[in-house]
Amino acid sequence: MTEGFQILTLISIWLSILFSLITLWGGVLFWLKHSKEIAKITPLEYYPTVSIVVPAHNEEAVIQKTSRAILNLNYPADKVEILIFADNCTDRTAELAEAVGNQAEYQKRQFKVVRRTGEGGKSGVLNDALKMIHSDYLCVYDADAMPEENALYFLIKKVLEDPERYVASFGRNKTRNAKQNFLTSCINLEIVVTHRIQHCGVWQLFKIGRIPGTNFVIKTAFLKELGGFRSGALTEDTDLSFTILGTGKLIALAHNSEAFQQEPEKLKDYYYQRLRWAKGNYEVVINNFRHLFDHSNWRVKLETFYMSSIFFWFNAAVVLSDIFFIVNLIFAVIKIWVPTVEMPFTFTAGNLLLSQVLLFNWLLMILLYVLQISVAASTQFGQVTTKQLWLAVASYFTYSQLFIIISINAVWAAIADRLFHREATKWVKTKRFTD
Repeated sequence: MTEGFQILTLISIWLSILFSLITLWGGVLFWLKHSKEIAKITPLEYYPTVSIVVPAHNEEAVIQKTSRAILNLNYPADKVEILIFADNCTDRTAELAEAVGNQAEYQKRQFKVVRRTGEGGKSGVLNDALKMIHSDYLCVYDADAMPEENALYFLIKKVLEDPERYVASFGRNKTRNAKQNFLTSCINLEIVVTHRIQHCGVWQLFKIGRIPGTNFVIKTAFLKELGGFRSGALTEDTDLSFTILGTGKLIALAHNSEAFQQEPEKLKDYYYQRLRWAKGNYEVVINNFRHLFDHSNWRVKLETFYMSSIFFWFNAAVVLSDIFFIVNLIFAVIKIWVPTVEMPFTFTAGNLLLSQVLLFNWLLMILLYVLQISVAASTQFGQVTTKQLWLAVASYFTYSQLFIIISINAVWAAIADRLFHREATKWVKTKRFTD
């Protein structure tokens, strides 16, 4: 029984490695196709109206830079309205945003600060905004996300390639404080791999897009038909992505659209932010697990299977393999002084030790981890350095292991919420920094 369980764990790890290799291959194909393209800014056939919404809760540290970046977007002024939602703010977020919008150079822009006192967090803000707007598209930027000048242009250009199928498009995000400390450097590596390998690879192979929470547009009328954002969702972006896929429509990748976001600079802030994200994703997976067995389209089934495997099956396998390896390593050290001690995890008493296989798996996972980062970095100017390579190795043994702890905590919290009927939505404010 124990042998069978151990073998199942090994097979699970190999399958997770296979999933990663498939995504990596898709990312390589994507960049082989697009890396030599020159992004040209040419007039669009027409410019749809766009409402840009920025949910902001006590964001006085970053709101002015974000407001200025959005006001400087390369898109016709008469086609854009900008709504900064100061959501239950107790600081000077509203006043500072208004100070930027009132500057003479922006008088032709439709800029408004809305002081909101409602509930629901970010999804509540977006649903309130949805009731107010009448534009063709809704665009969302987080309060710390500074879009590049042509970010909105590329988002709209992408949906106009096939406006019937592409009901939404999303761009890429970059870390604006990547060099602040070791933590932000590791987060930057994660962001680079996520946006330049995972998102690009899945889009290249399966035409599956995932709304990242910021730097995206969605057709307003379509979103209203869906009923808006699910109230109380911790990760409203992932939840909405599943809903859109279920309709048979697509979320298109606009890889030239970029925004620079600020990442947590302290471990505590990082922990609570990622815990919320992980818990929200677990909740979405649990809510959509039924799609594996109903008549949903193949993209929904594939995304459900992929996320279920990553968040539950493969994470559990990695944790178990770590336990097997560490316990065997401890017993191997003890065996030096006590030769009669037997290894607890073996296939057979006198056969190959499981620890040897797990050691090989560990080396393989480290190699794949570094390879993903290296390939992703090679697609972005200034990321391929010797320092980044050593950082990738260091982050595997520190940063990525921390996320396993967060995942365990998140899955328990998500399950406990359902078992004990607890309130799932608990928003912990991510601390911002002036930069």
